[in-house]
Amino acid sequence: MNIALLGYGKMGKSIEAIALERGHNIALKISKSDSDYSFEDIEVAIDFSIPTAAVNNITMALEAGIPVISGTTGWLDKYDEIVDYCNAKNGTFLYASNFSLGVNLFFEVNKRLSELMSTVNGYSAEIEEIHHTQKLDAPSGTAISLAEQIIKQSNFTNWTLNTPRSNELLIDAKRIENVPGTHEVTYNSKIDSISIKHTAHNRQGFALGAVIAAEWIKDKKGIFTMKDVLNIG
Repeated sequence: MNIALLGYGKMGKSIEAIALERGHNIALKISKSDSDYSFEDIEVAIDFSIPTAAVNNITMALEAGIPVISGTTGWLDKYDEIVDYCNAKNGTFLYASNFSLGVNLFFEVNKRLSELMSTVNGYSAEIEEIHHTQKLDAPSGTAISLAEQIIKQSNFTNWTLNTPRSNELLIDAKRIENVPGTHEVTYNSKIDSISIKHTAHNRQGFALGAVIAAEWIKDKKGIFTMKDVLNIG
């Protein structure tokens, strides 16, 4: 499969290594300074760029009729526009806040725990996420996804990075050197605490999930998520 990498930073290089191991060809590599390129012979595009470049990258690939896998965060205020554009072009698009297979299972655990916690009183919830110092956005897209699952099952109306009001879910975002990604959800009461946690040891899980998603989405049409790839739910 001929793959275009839209963004060739640390994640792009990790995706390249795994794609090559799995017998694919990296036919195009786009950095943030590139503006003149062609999607000729490309079968799938994988976008791990930067927030300011993601929308343009995705749009150009969809315009060329190329299925797009995107893991870039920090641009989701434009997500609905991309979905509408993809549908108008009869294209193919899959966004995930995290492509790690373990994290996507963790999402399902978080969803179920939030459902259970909604039936009892006396617990407050919070999320802690830790990432490397090069991560440009905060909170992480993964933390936001976890928060949105909890909010749907609770009296919270929103999440916040600041001191929360009674109707806001706190996300504590920390940036520490050489931390690939850690997410912990905790419910506290006066008598006990309940926590679930996912810790990434390296970038390989994210890269592998993105390549698996690219393999899965080839020749499909529509808007998809990692739930579709993993056949969850």
